[in-house]
Amino acid sequence: MSRPAMPRIAMVCYPSHGGSGIVATELGLALAARGCPVHFISYAPPVRLKGFVDNVHFHQVFTDNYPVFHHPPYVLSLATKLVEVVREYRIDIAHVHYAIPHATAAFLAREMLAEHRLRTVTTLHGTDITLVGVQPSFHTVVRFSIEKSDGVTAVSDWLRRKTLDAFSITNPIEVIPNFVDTSRFAPRPRSSCHLSFLSEGRKTIVHASNFRPVKNVGTVIDVFARIHAAVPSNLVMIGEGPDLTKAHDAVRAAGLQSSVFFLGIQDAIEELLPCMDLLLLPSDHESFGLIVLEAMSAGVPAIATNRGGTNEVIEPGVSGYLSDPNDVDGMARWAIDLLRDADQWAAVSRAARARAHRFDQDAILDEYLAYYRKVLDQPI
Repeated sequence: MSRPAMPRIAMVCYPSHGGSGIVATELGLALAARGCPVHFISYAPPVRLKGFVDNVHFHQVFTDNYPVFHHPPYVLSLATKLVEVVREYRIDIAHVHYAIPHATAAFLAREMLAEHRLRTVTTLHGTDITLVGVQPSFHTVVRFSIEKSDGVTAVSDWLRRKTLDAFSITNPIEVIPNFVDTSRFAPRPRSSCHLSFLSEGRKTIVHASNFRPVKNVGTVIDVFARIHAAVPSNLVMIGEGPDLTKAHDAVRAAGLQSSVFFLGIQDAIEELLPCMDLLLLPSDHESFGLIVLEAMSAGVPAIATNRGGTNEVIEPGVSGYLSDPNDVDGMARWAIDLLRDADQWAAVSRAARARAHRFDQDAILDEYLAYYRKVLDQPI
């Protein structure tokens, strides 16, 4: 049976605001625009999947619970749903984002599909390797699931190397970086920004994350306190997570309540970023730092951690700044100097925008399509 020109894709991801779910959704939407039938599979609609989109389908995973189960068996329900979708829509590739439980469910589904040679591609995003996967209770199943994938990609070379070191993987890992729609995340005149948290004569700093401990939200507040003391400014905090209360406490302790705005989860972040002057992301590490790339595309300079894949995104001192996440004084000094020097800010902004074009959605989409064809052409 001949294979269609554009593969039929099952896109398995978390539906939340984390980077893996956002990348999976944006990838699926871009593939659909190219003519690929894309079937999202998750326990809820992905947050960036809005309204009707041609060639896009969503299949919800429902998990039955019984008294004998301590926890709902999501991986089994996901594998079963994947089998149903593959059979009904003749799926060519299951592209799963985040190693567990998605790669494990894909392996189970493939084994159940004796009559249909499903190909599986696993994309590693970061914490599935650096935090979750290295836990002793998950290490073996993560390694097994990666090794059994027909194709494996990582969002940065740093993550590829971390995976090889942590799991001794023999399956080749292709680096396909995250991407950004540079037409959607684009600079715009500040005069067009009519937002309640913008103040005349004040700069606006932004931090956006899932507020997990790895994001160092306390450090964000510490750096901002030093900036605020030198340059009149506001801080905008976007997102929610376990350290949100810690962030509120730090703001109160520093007496910055009138200068810090918590916006919660925001879907249309492309409408907010162009109104900002600087992004802060002092994480313990970042496997890529998608929010950094989105800010750069919007012409917003970033000061980000120097630990991880951000080294592959920012050119230090040119298109942004990289810092040890513990160097509060250093980050504050860079920020103050940049915000005080309009010419320097404009130069970094232009360089950031130019750098973002290297990660433009269309170019990275070509890489994914080429990789799909490579996996499909592998002998059975």
